[in-house]
Amino acid sequence: MKGNPILEVRDLQKHFHLGGGKTLKAVDKLNISIARGETFGLVGESGCGKSTAGRTIIRLYEATGGEVLFNGENVHKLRGNKLQEFRRHMQMVFQDPYASLNPRMTVGNIIAEGLDIHGLADGKQRKQRVSELLNAVGLNEEHASRFPHEFSGGQRQRIGIARALAIEPQFIIADEPISALDVSVQAQVVNLFKKLQKERGLTYLFIAHDLAMVKHISDRIGVMYLGKLVEVTTSEELYANPLHPYTQSLLSAIPIPDPEVERTRERIILEGEIPSPLNPPSGCPFRTRCPKAMPECAASMPEFKEVQPGHFTACHLY
Repeated sequence: MKGNPILEVRDLQKHFHLGGGKTLKAVDKLNISIARGETFGLVGESGCGKSTAGRTIIRLYEATGGEVLFNGENVHKLRGNKLQEFRRHMQMVFQDPYASLNPRMTVGNIIAEGLDIHGLADGKQRKQRVSELLNAVGLNEEHASRFPHEFSGGQRQRIGIARALAIEPQFIIADEPISALDVSVQAQVVNLFKKLQKERGLTYLFIAHDLAMVKHISDRIGVMYLGKLVEVTTSEELYANPLHPYTQSLLSAIPIPDPEVERTRERIILEGEIPSPLNPPSGCPFRTRCPKAMPECAASMPEFKEVQPGHFTACHLY
């Protein structure tokens, strides 16, 4: 890790009570620590709870249990001015750049919304700030008078990023910010995130299901399965030496741009369906699809522990 943690997530839980005695454990005892200036990638299949984790950290959802410490303060206990101040320091970029922008507002007003709420700029200063932000994300100042439907998906995501940057946050949660974009545009948006981080000293929680893209932006990566973290290490170490069988299967699905290597490579194809989070398996949640499952995997949940320096996993194999 780079330095002191700006964010500490301790035993975070987010459960949804669906009635009839059913409880969906979307996030179950999540522990993450993110250093100032770091990019932490959170990956896993759809439905693993990674987006719910992001929304609970930023307090779009109230936590069921555990705590989120941002700059040493418990986010879920903040009220009034303290909560308003927290919202200024942590912002979110959403997955769908069209659904997250108000179609009735001009781009200038969308970007300046945070400035208005927090009383940071008005009049000439507000207009100047919007122009600066549009330039920072690779758009032109004349775009301020247009509406979201006049832009492409990639441009709309840039508008979403400009809106998040408007109030100069320290921390940005990017929730699958490239998955709704064309492949040709994805790399441009990832490069924009990296450029802005370097210029503004930002810290990111970057949520995605595409491990290949996450590698390019993340310092460390956490892998989630059915609401639980199964592996955390640096992005180089994760690719060179994945320990958890689930991580190994995810990495084996990434194509390698070398026909010779690709032809001889062995894919790990997982058997069976992803279990329902309403009725997860006993013990290790991955055991019903794991090619290396043992009897003890059904008996008890493996402890999430450091098995090599800086490399954590939850698996009975270690």
